[in-house]
Amino acid sequence: MLISTKGRYALRVLIDMAEHNGNEYIKLKDIAERQEISEKYLESIVKQLVINKFVVGLRGKGGGYKLSKAPDEINVGEILRIMEGSLAPVACMEETNLPCPKVSECRTREFWRGLNDAIRRYTDSFTIADLTRENSTDYDYVI
Repeated sequence: MLISTKGRYALRVLIDMAEHNGNEYIKLKDIAERQEISEKYLESIVKQLVINKFVVGLRGKGGGYKLSKAPDEINVGEILRIMEGSLAPVACMEETNLPCPKVSECRTREFWRGLNDAIRRYTDSFTIADLTRENSTDYDYVI
């Protein structure tokens, strides 16, 4: 399993929004500058976050984006699954996959199931609020 830039950047965007949270919308340009990520690339990431109702957007003057939920209500595992499609270590563990024809004789199935469960438990144990906690350094968060 390899988390793509889309998954990593989605977390960075949400952390940035949580850290600069207020009642005002944040311009994507400002997030792009702080995170040193292309604004064009961030548009596709934020679009997915809006579709999945983690972020709300407002067009026009004073527009931008902001979190639609509190940072402690946004689960990291859920965000990664939305952006990546799956976090399963092998295809047979993906929720949308058809059962493997070798399931009855597979000697590695329980190993993969355990690894899949460990990944899910670990990623689901974090929220965006957890990731905003500072390590006593004074710089913007980067994954």
